[in-house]
Amino acid sequence: MPVTPTYPGVYIEEISSGVHTITGVATSITAFLGRAARGDTTNITTINSFADFVRNFGGLDRHYPMSYAVRDFYQNGGSQAIIVRLDNGATIAKLTANGLPVQASSEGTWGNKLKVRIDLKVSAEVAAGWGLAPADLFNLSVQNSGTGSVEKFLNLTIKDSPNRADRTLQNRSSLLRLQPGALLPANFPTAHPDPPAGKSVWDDAVVPATFSKVAAADFAVDGAGLDAAAYQGDPVQKTGIFALEEADLFNLLCIPEDTLGGGVPAGVYSAALDYCVARRAMLIVDPPPDWSSANDITAGNDAKLTALALTGDRARNGALYFPRIHEPDPNLDNQPQTYVPCGMIAGVMARTDAQRGVWKAPAGIDASLNGVSELDVTLTDSENGMLNPLGVNCLRTFPVYGSVVWGARTLRGADIAADEYKYVPVRRLALFLEESLYRGTKWVVFEPNDEPLWAQIRLNIGAFMHDLFRKGAFQGKTPQDAYFVKCDKETTTQNDINLGVVNIVVGFAPLKPAEFVIIQIQQIVGQIQT
Repeated sequence: MPVTPTYPGVYIEEISSGVHTITGVATSITAFLGRAARGDTTNITTINSFADFVRNFGGLDRHYPMSYAVRDFYQNGGSQAIIVRLDNGATIAKLTANGLPVQASSEGTWGNKLKVRIDLKVSAEVAAGWGLAPADLFNLSVQNSGTGSVEKFLNLTIKDSPNRADRTLQNRSSLLRLQPGALLPANFPTAHPDPPAGKSVWDDAVVPATFSKVAAADFAVDGAGLDAAAYQGDPVQKTGIFALEEADLFNLLCIPEDTLGGGVPAGVYSAALDYCVARRAMLIVDPPPDWSSANDITAGNDAKLTALALTGDRARNGALYFPRIHEPDPNLDNQPQTYVPCGMIAGVMARTDAQRGVWKAPAGIDASLNGVSELDVTLTDSENGMLNPLGVNCLRTFPVYGSVVWGARTLRGADIAADEYKYVPVRRLALFLEESLYRGTKWVVFEPNDEPLWAQIRLNIGAFMHDLFRKGAFQGKTPQDAYFVKCDKETTTQNDINLGVVNIVVGFAPLKPAEFVIIQIQQIVGQIQT
């Protein structure tokens, strides 16, 4: 605020520059929706590697095809993913370890293999530091006998302290929780006996038992297969796809089939596409399992493609890739199995974004499909020519280059639609601009709506757009050819001002992929004597 001079001298006043730098949002955060062997079902989980997925949700499992899609995502260049684990009625394994009521950290039969051990080899010094007696402390160990992993928590207590058992397990254990609603026991849990010399504390043959395990009556069960309702969820309860309401941002959505070769239930992709439009994201659609050839898709006036019901302007936010892929399965001695390509496609998009930018089509000889042994259907140029005009992106195998993505059209990319968002990179660039400007102009709210504000808006958005122009995001030799930012008395009238509205118009000239390369060849004849 302006200073008020009261004495002769020099006064310093800091003046705002009016610069509010707009930062581009991420472009390839991928959400996966499906079942997993274990993991949190009440909250979404953000992971940054396949190792994170293994730690939180278990490794590759043929009963849960989502695990292979996530593996493919990271194998092909993915960086960050959001996992929505759906359970559809799975239960949690419970047990009582010498008086301490505990349960598995998440639903699923994996919890039936937990073993819990209590011992009293505690630290008197720690007890004194918390104002407790050594008899108030105990140690807890838990083993997942399915994987062999063990966690150990020292100097726990049921009294209020920094190491209270329920809070420690909640915050630090990936295997175990105190049963919700269960009271901490009035008496401290007793110790399990030590094993005989040379025996492990987790040895099942030791009698008396040196650990507690889940009784058959308390075994957990895995949920039923996912139906359309489980995927679509409830927007109020934030279940199914609406669990992504907890995510600040995601750019790509993958919905792998629930069982290998089972496909996705009817209506799921349609609901997901609507949600992607609302969240400025792209839906990657897998081919149904009964698509066995190009002729199969085009038969009956493209009946199978029409049956997906992914039409209208919303189809701009979706892209379909055909055919399915074959990959070796490490759980079956690396025998090739058939999987959906969505995770792999999302990884290729992430890799292309990092190397070239979101404006580059995620297709071509550089868009290799890592990990593919072969494609489920081998397409010829003629068959590719049948599907491309319909907006079906083909996966092809070429000598030297191997298997690659050979199409870059949205579901609105059929030639007959003549849509301005025909191409995947154009649509993804538009979504990137929309989300970045939406987040980068929030400072405008409640500012005085007049020329000084409009000038700042033009300055900040113009700087953002110019930076993208310099990176090659738009066509045109000059900034004037590539983009424009308009915010003045022509876009915002006095009536708009009275209503509290400021209108900003941003235009850009998108780069479109060179989908058809035409080379004209002419013979040069010798000079003709006249």
